[in-house]
Amino acid sequence: MTETTTIAIRVLVVDDHTLFRRGLTALLARDARVQVVGDAADAGQAQRRAQELQPDIILLDNHLPGVRGVDALASLKEVAPQAHIVMLTVSEDETDLARALRGGAAGYLLKTVEGDALIESLLRAMKGESVIAPEMTRKMVASYLDTKAEVQVQAPQVAILNALSAREREILRSITQGDSNKEIARELGIAETTVKVHVQNVLRKLHVSTRVHAAVIATEMGLF
Repeated sequence: MTETTTIAIRVLVVDDHTLFRRGLTALLARDARVQVVGDAADAGQAQRRAQELQPDIILLDNHLPGVRGVDALASLKEVAPQAHIVMLTVSEDETDLARALRGGAAGYLLKTVEGDALIESLLRAMKGESVIAPEMTRKMVASYLDTKAEVQVQAPQVAILNALSAREREILRSITQGDSNKEIARELGIAETTVKVHVQNVLRKLHVSTRVHAAVIATEMGLF
């Protein structure tokens, strides 16, 4: 029998607090699927380390000395273009979230995240998924509704919403609450791969490309 080895995700931790970096490194080291290959205390050091190490994931704090995390995204992506950059911050400001996503961040998580949820988010980011803290998803939905920014609920979308299957409406409700695919699967008692298919179907039927846009439409219509 041939043994299958799992290649660990290589992570660079960027945070200006030494104790937090050490604690986060120790937390991630508990899971064999993750390997912290280095750390950095500011944007300049992060750029040098990212270029040297070429990590799979860069966990990036926003409140760094000198250059803020959201302002360092472009330079980090330039030196490590294959890296998925996930913000890990205390900032619950939806403006910071929007800037991070526009800057190419693969995710935006809060430092209150549980260890298991953090690791799960890193695995999802490696698959190309956007990982956003549930609290921030709800804030972004509220922000879109307040500003009506780039979101128009059209008559065809109303008809499509009414035509969603009962399961698809359940999935959309969970999306609106900011739940991840894994959380939805656990709540509904179905496979995570099945949830992913349902999510893709909901987005396709609504003619939108993001979960946030789908959540905005559902919320604005008062569907939930």
